[in-house]
Amino acid sequence: MKQDVIICEYCDAVYQRTPLARHQRAVCVRCAGVLERHGALSVQQRLALGVTGAVLLAFAHLYPVMTINMQGLSNSATLWDSVLILSRGSITLIALVVALAIIIAPVMQVGLLIWVLAFALCQRRAPAFAWCMRGLEALRPWSMLEVCLLGALVAVIKLAGLLDVIPGIGLLAMAALSVLLIYIAGRDIRQLWEQV
Repeated sequence: MKQDVIICEYCDAVYQRTPLARHQRAVCVRCAGVLERHGALSVQQRLALGVTGAVLLAFAHLYPVMTINMQGLSNSATLWDSVLILSRGSITLIALVVALAIIIAPVMQVGLLIWVLAFALCQRRAPAFAWCMRGLEALRPWSMLEVCLLGALVAVIKLAGLLDVIPGIGLLAMAALSVLLIYIAGRDIRQLWEQV
């Protein structure tokens, strides 16, 4: 009986669950909140995208986001470099927030997704599954790679008139990872509860 009903997380209205076609979503009549969306991805596809996210995460953290050249001098910066530079100044608290938003939260999101989906692929529920799902939901607003990406693009455009600015592999990986995280972890992850 539990699988036949769905409860609105915003107003606690109870509805009979109906199958959804591709690109459809169920909406609460009372508060217009989204009850659920059609799940287009299988567990295997989500896991493959999660592993791809881990590879992109490694590229985003290990390779320079941009390289600046001026009169023969060159300087490159990675995401870690930006956090370290912020931590040396008087705004160390900002460095912690930046580290949480662009390094810790995305790493934890990708790690938790791979952990849950690897067990789901074996037709098993992951240890601490409920904690992992709550963690994924709690990390969603803290993962701000897209904000960092926008800031990096603005910096590239502003500096391009003054210096030679070369976008790096880290910037491309960060752009791809931002889109990927929104697709697999930024949307409704409640479907994992039913798939597992």
